[in-house]
Amino acid sequence: MNREIFTQHVRKELPGLRRFLLAACSGNGDEADDVAQEALMKAYVASHHFEDEEGFSAWLYRIACNTLIDHQRKLMAHDVTLGIDKAHDVAGVSHSDGSFDYQELYQAIDGLTMSERTAVLLFYMEDRPIKEIATIMNVAEGTVKGYLSRGREHLRTKLSK
Repeated sequence: MNREIFTQHVRKELPGLRRFLLAACSGNGDEADDVAQEALMKAYVASHHFEDEEGFSAWLYRIACNTLIDHQRKLMAHDVTLGIDKAHDVAGVSHSDGSFDYQELYQAIDGLTMSERTAVLLFYMEDRPIKEIATIMNVAEGTVKGYLSRGREHLRTKLSK
C-alpha cells in the first residue's frame, strides 16, 4: 500500500477511530490523541506489507486496540492513572461547562474490563458487526458475544444506581 492510499483510508477512518479511543480513554482527549498517533505511526510503518484494502478498517482498529492496551499497561506500571472520581476535579483546558456531560457514562465504561469495553464500544458506538469485532480483537465470535453480554449487564447495573 502506498502513502497516498494509506492517507485516504486513514482520513476515512479517523473520526470513528478517534471517537472509539476517546470513549475507551474515559473521555481523556489527550490520552486518546496520544494512542491514536502511536497507532497511526505503527500502521504507517507496517502499511507497505498490507495488501487487503477492504480489510483496512479492521486492521487499523486492531492496531489501535493493541496500542491502547500497551499504553494502559505502561500507565499502570508507572502508576500514572487518574481515577475517574478525580476527573470531576480537573479543570478542562478549553471546554465549556458541558465538558463532563458524559462523565457518568465514561465512568461506567471505565468500570468494564478492557475486552468488554472494546467490544461494547466497537459494537454500539462504531456499529461494527460481531465478525469484524472478532477479527479486531483476535477472538472467536462467541467470545465477542460473551463480552457484549457481560458488558451490557455491567453497564446496566452501574448506570441504574
